[in-house]
Parts: sequence; structure tokens; C-alpha cells
Amino acid sequence: MKIFVDTASIKEIEDLAQWGIIEGATTNPTLLSEEGGDPVKVIKRICEILKGPVSAEVVSQDCDGMVREARELARIDEHVVVKIPMTVEGLKAVKILSRDGIKTNVTLIFQPVQALLAAKAGATYVSPFVGRLDDIGHTGLEVVGQILQIYENYGFGTQVIVASVRHPLHVLDAALMGAHIATIPPKVIRQIVNHPLTDIGIDKFLKDWEKLKGK
Repeated sequence: MKIFVDTASIKEIEDLAQWGIIEGATTNPTLLSEEGGDPVKVIKRICEILKGPVSAEVVSQDCDGMVREARELARIDEHVVVKIPMTVEGLKAVKILSRDGIKTNVTLIFQPVQALLAAKAGATYVSPFVGRLDDIGHTGLEVVGQILQIYENYGFGTQVIVASVRHPLHVLDAALMGAHIATIPPKVIRQIVNHPLTDIGIDKFLKDWEKLKGK
């Protein structure tokens, strides 16, 4: 499973890129507004750091506007993937953009049949939002499993990005069920690294080593 980082923070991405585990990034208008500055320059810089897929989202609600924005975003860098909302107008835009060779990430997926339609329209990626489904009493990862089964049934090449990840168990379950990608906030990535038994083990080894040196 590939790991993307879900942030537009240049500082966070520069740090995490050094770990050797981050293969792409996802942004949205909210994350870009939190980072501040020119969003085009921010997206370009993220692409330069990661040299992997970087999702940048359109804000238009009609097909023509989405396509126009998508073409502008795609010109920023070869690694840009255009996020398109899961709507009728979005599906129309994805169909046009896929014919143009522009990679798309259909976002705000909340049920498997939405992902089916996105794949048929030519989406490169789909992003089911597992945390938001959990918030309203549904099991978000169950939707991911159903999407993966549908794609396997019919041989779709569209990849599933598990999004709205809230905690390490989301990442574990996504990996166990064979999701292609999980896009994870920096805070959760750091939570995955840490475990109290690891810290205890390191502390014991260091103390034992100091005893050995003292002999």
C-alpha cells in the first residue's frame, strides 16, 4: 500500500519526505488556505519535493469550469492529479479529462456505487472518506472493501485512496484489505511510528550498553 500525506504544509512534507516512506500527497482548498501563500507555488513545491502524485482540487461546480481549472492545475507540474467532486458535473469533467490524459482523483466518495461510476468515467483514483462515514455511524472501511471488490470483479484500473484517515487502525485495516493507497495526516503518520514498547526496548538496550561500557 502506498502512503500519501494529507497536508499542504511544506514544512511537514519536507520533514516527512526524509523518512523515505511518502510517495505522494493530497491537498484540498481547506489545507491550502491553512498553508497560506500562492496555492500554485505551494502545489508546485510539493511536487518538487515528492516527485509523486499530488492531488489539487477544483472549486468550480459546473463541468466547463472544472475542465478549465483542471487544465490549469495540470500545467503546474507533471505530477499534479486533479481532484474532482463526485457529482454529475464532476463525472462529465472526468470523462473529458481522461480523454485528454489528465489524471483525476474523484473525491468525496461515500458509497461503493459512486466509485463504480467514477471508474467507468475514467477516474485515475477515487477517494472514499472513511472517517466522515465513521462520524455518522457507518463503517467507513467496509465501503473501501466493497469498492475494491467491485474493481476486482470488473478489472478496473482505478486506484483507491483511503481518505479522511483519523487514526492508525484506519491505516491497518486499509492495508489488510489491500487498498492501493492511504492518504494520512502527518499527526497520524507519527502515531504509527511510535509504540511504548519500542521506547522501553530502546531505553533498556542503552542502559545495558552503558553497564557494559562501565566494566
